[in-house]
Amino acid sequence: MASSAHALAAATPASRDKYVDLLRVASLGTVVLGHWLMAAVSVRGDGRAEVGNLLAVEPRLQLLTWALQVMPVFFFVGGFSHALSYRSLRRKAGEHGEHGENGGGAPYSVFLRARLQRLLRPTVVFIGVWGALALALQLAGRQGGLLDVSLRLVAQPLWFIGIYLAMVAFTPPLLRLHERYGWGAFGGLVAAAGLVDVLRFGFGVPYVEFLNFAFVWLAVHQLGFLRADGKLRRPYLLAGAGLAGAVLLVAYGPYPLSMVGMPGEKISNMAPPTFALLCHGLWLVGGVESLRGPVQRWLRRPRVWRAVVAANGVSMTAFLWHLTAMLGVYGALLALGVRLPEPATGVWWAQVPVRVVVAGVVTALLVTVFRRFEQPSAVVLGESGVSPAGARPAAALGVTLCLFGVLGLSMVGFGGLLEGRTAVLIAVRVTAPVAVAMTLVGWLLVERAGRGRPAAAAT
Repeated sequence: MASSAHALAAATPASRDKYVDLLRVASLGTVVLGHWLMAAVSVRGDGRAEVGNLLAVEPRLQLLTWALQVMPVFFFVGGFSHALSYRSLRRKAGEHGEHGENGGGAPYSVFLRARLQRLLRPTVVFIGVWGALALALQLAGRQGGLLDVSLRLVAQPLWFIGIYLAMVAFTPPLLRLHERYGWGAFGGLVAAAGLVDVLRFGFGVPYVEFLNFAFVWLAVHQLGFLRADGKLRRPYLLAGAGLAGAVLLVAYGPYPLSMVGMPGEKISNMAPPTFALLCHGLWLVGGVESLRGPVQRWLRRPRVWRAVVAANGVSMTAFLWHLTAMLGVYGALLALGVRLPEPATGVWWAQVPVRVVVAGVVTALLVTVFRRFEQPSAVVLGESGVSPAGARPAAALGVTLCLFGVLGLSMVGFGGLLEGRTAVLIAVRVTAPVAVAMTLVGWLLVERAGRGRPAAAAT
């Protein structure tokens, strides 16, 4: 891995935006660290373990989420990368006479496969491993305590995968809107997100809030398009406006302080996303963009850049398995009879560095086992191959199935596979087996639609 990272770092073209790569790694790393810190595992009087949230135990710490809830940065980086990738494929398709914009299949199906390989392959492996483990444990009659909690919690971060799938799928039409209207396309999404909250909180319109899963996150994603075209020239203005908006909305509106979901809260800024979370995203994007100059100079150091390249190569695998590592550490402590201190006490805080280091080591071991599934294969396009007829609808259907399958699994978890335990995804009840099946079928459709076939055979 080290030699591969060294070679990739040495071959990096001068035109590459290294800062974007750092933001991708840093945002996922911050989420991982935040999850490790927020987990408040304790043992009840009856001996059963439960996992709480440190932010609920210490509400004063919720203000930290204004810096640590960095998923908007990752989605912003995604918009930047998707714009460059789709334009590159569109240009190559035009050079080879393929009709990607008019339903010919390329580059849309190829774009989906190229962007989703490093996302879906490790995700499918993660789902397969945990699904098989959950089924084996249930057949063996092993249940209760931290195990049941783990089967539910390890799937929760998959919501991020589902949202990212939607962003990839909507890139072509939203990029065309951006190329035509620029800031106007972004403004339209912001206005739509605001209107949703007005209808939700001002008029009590049912179910309308779920539209902000699209409007809020796609607005942040749209900022990545603007960044790709060099139109974020005064990021400090974006940061100031976003911060001011978030402060005012939380202070005078119905929005909670925490920018992550809290157990038992009536209103969450995350599920579904609110206009306050959108303002938070604007301030974060503007903030990190304001730091671009000095950080880019730091990234010119070969050793620093090699570390970023190496981390980028395994970041999705680490994200998928980091909760498995953390819960495994706690499970081992309980199995060894170690007494867990009460969360947020002095002893608990003193043990935080040790728990984080051990969870990091376990995550590294899991990454060593599963990282090969994150490696993408070559994209076939143009003279070496063409997309088969029907590739575009097959790819669209595939990504839709993956989207709902992954989101459904993030809600229902891996517990109760044989009992048909359900969760409500928007207004539809889903079970874990159905969610897994949708994800697998969708992944196969995306892979097949974007693989292409030899040019000679196509003619």
